[in-house]
Amino acid sequence: MRTGISITVSPSDRQRLEAIVRDRTAPQKHVWRARIVLLTGEGLGTNAIMRGTGKSKTCVWRRRERFMEEGVDGLLRDKTRPPGKAPVDREIVARIVALTLKPPPHEATHWTGRAMAEAVVLAVSTVQKVWRAHGLAPHRFRQFKLSRDPAFAEKVRDVVGLYVDPPDHAIVFSIDEKSQIQALDRTQPGLPMKPGHCATMTHDYKRHGTTTLFAALNVLDGTVIARNKQRHRHEEFIGFHNEVNRALPVGREVHAIIDNYATHKHAKVRAWLAGYQCPSSGRPYWRPWAWR
Repeated sequence: MRTGISITVSPSDRQRLEAIVRDRTAPQKHVWRARIVLLTGEGLGTNAIMRGTGKSKTCVWRRRERFMEEGVDGLLRDKTRPPGKAPVDREIVARIVALTLKPPPHEATHWTGRAMAEAVVLAVSTVQKVWRAHGLAPHRFRQFKLSRDPAFAEKVRDVVGLYVDPPDHAIVFSIDEKSQIQALDRTQPGLPMKPGHCATMTHDYKRHGTTTLFAALNVLDGTVIARNKQRHRHEEFIGFHNEVNRALPVGREVHAIIDNYATHKHAKVRAWLAGYQCPSSGRPYWRPWAWR
């Protein structure tokens, strides 16, 4: 039996401990610690407290000693413990970071956790912790492309300006097409989804050729004018413009944001755009901002 431990629960401490036991939101570790002290204050022995709380003898002794030394606050605070493993030396961490920022010496596109662990003689998990702490992810790449267009900055300002602050009483469209859309159909009809079962479909399918989706997004209200066509030549592109033009109110100026696809810059497309003139101001209805 452990000696040298004498516990006296004062009325104020008992009130705090009972409040912890009654509190439904209190952590369970605080509740059973408070119960150990309360049962000790009632004169129960160690074996009775073990049966009442389901804790071991050393646990009961430890909480009694903590209460005797630090009071109720000591029960509510976990004692700090030294780490189970010694932290990695700073020089080794700096070496891992330096090696990660350089290409690997072996034939590989990037460092892997196993390769780095072999190089620094550490566990893979340790290397991964160092990478995570320094925000390093050697397996990930972010692609980019720099434009060679000398007027790229000017075009960016024009396009972003149209998105952010379009002209008054004008319509701004973002126009593009999605080609080579496969029209597939299942060989047999599937069953719909129902509670406890997911939808079903056959593993094989029938091909019905391909189609091209032309779409014009109105950046102001988010509406889309879309048409499906068999091909995506300049003839279909002009035809789609005619359909969009018929859906618009008369006398409105239209700003079209288009990419540099060759079909969009065809001479007949430019001629079509030049053919729509505003009777009042002489400016064209359609103004292609991406390649003008």
